[in-house]
Amino acid sequence: MSVVTLLRKIFMVDLIKGLSITFRYQAPSELVTEQYPMERPWIADRFRGVPRMSVNPETGEPLCIACELCALACPEKLIAIKSERNPVTKKKELLTFTYDTSRCMFCGLCEEACPSDALELTQDYEMAYFDRTGMILDRPKLEQGQEPTVYAR
Repeated sequence: MSVVTLLRKIFMVDLIKGLSITFRYQAPSELVTEQYPMERPWIADRFRGVPRMSVNPETGEPLCIACELCALACPEKLIAIKSERNPVTKKKELLTFTYDTSRCMFCGLCEEACPSDALELTQDYEMAYFDRTGMILDRPKLEQGQEPTVYAR
């Protein structure tokens, strides 16, 4: 072993060179830290998150006409709709609407297929639950929408 290699090992020259390169690329002005629960991150405009069913503000009735086009357009077959025809008005009335977000890939095909714009994918992204039953959204949950969790220090 030569004297040069011995001195390089003793003074850890390779380590110091590597650390100098690392610290050169870590300028404090370029560091970005998000304080997540307190500060919400910026979400892209076209982000597709938790689904929501739109409601007519005047009547309080959902805009869904029970045509089942969203269920047909869904590639995962996770939307289940039950409806029945009203004998008086001769229109289909929505009885149940379930949406399983545990299998959803948020492609937006259900949203595009809806002729009455009743179903939309919102920008809500917090979908963590302790069990899978929280991921199955029924009609009241879809109409109310997801309540954002407020965190305090």
